[in-house]
Amino acid sequence: MQLEEKTVRKNYLYRGKIINVRCDDAQLPDGRPCRREVVEHPGGAAVLCVKEGCVALVKQFRYAYGEAIYEIPAGKLNEGEDPALAAERELGEETGLAADELVLRFVLYPTPGYTNEKIYIYEAVGIREGKQHLDEGEFLNVEYVPVKTALGWIEKGTLRDAKTIVALQRYALEHTEISL
Repeated sequence: MQLEEKTVRKNYLYRGKIINVRCDDAQLPDGRPCRREVVEHPGGAAVLCVKEGCVALVKQFRYAYGEAIYEIPAGKLNEGEDPALAAERELGEETGLAADELVLRFVLYPTPGYTNEKIYIYEAVGIREGKQHLDEGEFLNVEYVPVKTALGWIEKGTLRDAKTIVALQRYALEHTEISL
């Protein structure tokens, strides 16, 4: 069965600093017309940074949720930016840490129903100290949490950020010595 839908016309409703919003005219695989709402996002890069059994998490207020949440260091890609360079930048800016190597673990599609956002998730290898340098208007706290504790926070619902949950659970699968 043919699954691909075709874009007939892109109709932009909003163009912003972080996202663009479209309501497109499209065509279903059987030829019938339809409308598709799309949030365009340039994507992001995130870094799982585990050192001496502790994961670096940032706690930051997220306006859309109205609360401060725990996340692995992450940030938006600039137009045309290599995701690995963005991951390196965000790790340094948010935590003050640097890595000898960033290994791409996977690409996450956070909400495929309405956005084209992709989050590139890296793991830091060879971690060393540096100096934190937050973006203008960025406020966050860095906490080093034992991996087992962070996994427990997932179970309790304390940690709710999707990219962080996926990164930690994959890490736990690859490190079978970690158990709750």
